[in-house]
Amino acid sequence: MSAPSRFALPARMLHWSMAVAIFAMLLIGVGMVSTSSGRYDALLAWHRPIGIAVLVLALIRLAVRFTHRAPSLPADLPPAQAFAAKASHWLLYATMVALPLIGWAMQSAGGYPVEIWKGLVLPPILPHDIVTYGLLRRAHGVIAYLFFALILAHLAAALYHGLVRRDGVLRSMTG
Repeated sequence: MSAPSRFALPARMLHWSMAVAIFAMLLIGVGMVSTSSGRYDALLAWHRPIGIAVLVLALIRLAVRFTHRAPSLPADLPPAQAFAAKASHWLLYATMVALPLIGWAMQSAGGYPVEIWKGLVLPPILPHDIVTYGLLRRAHGVIAYLFFALILAHLAAALYHGLVRRDGVLRSMTG
């Protein structure tokens, strides 16, 4: 059985809906770390539920990834680029799951509730501990920068395939 020429419809829908949510998360996160004004609380109120939504969508996406074959990479792609493509995809999945979980754990350790919307508060996943909170806060920031770098590399690779190589890789997710 040959590989499909494009990703399955659920994978494409998840990809683009998550792209919007993750882009919003990154902008909100940058806004949160660059302000000490009253906007911080409002930004955090958006950051938490969108982060949990990204976590849920990432888990669904992983399930789709394991149940639907992905298109093959072009046969003429150099092995180093093929390896980088596969490794970066798995790193993207890992960060899409790790960042929200670390954020949730950080909030739990800090004693802050993770309110999804009014009246729906997630249970803490760690006991209150200010040292753990500090460590997780640092990890959350470092992994967020890694995630941002991965997204930029992913975007650059997509444009390279779509505009330079024109090998169908970009079309497999847009078509």
